[in-house]
Amino acid sequence: MSTFQGLPVHILLVHFIVVLAPATAVLAIVCALWPTARRHLTWLVVLLAAATTVLTPVTTEAGEWLEQRTQPTALLRTHTELGDTMLYFSLGLLVAAALLAFIHLRENRNQPLKPMLKWAVVGIVVVAAVATSAQVYRIGDSGARSAWEDRVAATTAP
Repeated sequence: MSTFQGLPVHILLVHFIVVLAPATAVLAIVCALWPTARRHLTWLVVLLAAATTVLTPVTTEAGEWLEQRTQPTALLRTHTELGDTMLYFSLGLLVAAALLAFIHLRENRNQPLKPMLKWAVVGIVVVAAVATSAQVYRIGDSGARSAWEDRVAATTAP
């Protein structure tokens, strides 16, 4: 499906990614740093990271459909190239969530990780979460510029 009620599906799906990826990233960091949150939220983080990973290629594919029907510009090319990288960030966040689940399962079995290994996992989670959020921002910013920059400049009063 390329449109929904007359709107390109990409425009609708993007909003899921823009909310879901950073929210998952924040929850992952909270779970990594706070054991109580990890006990209660780890499986939610895994589920949200999996949803982000599934929605990412669907969103980029819908974006490619839209790109073929849009005037090509340098801004659009930048947005498309950045968008094509999002799957790697989503997968990184999913791996980070899986590591959180690993820690959670070990703690439930009273087999906590050695502190050095646990802090390595925390570092991986934080890096993946921050990188994913930053990439969502970069992609969204380039998409907004691609869609609106020339239109807003044309209507700005002198």
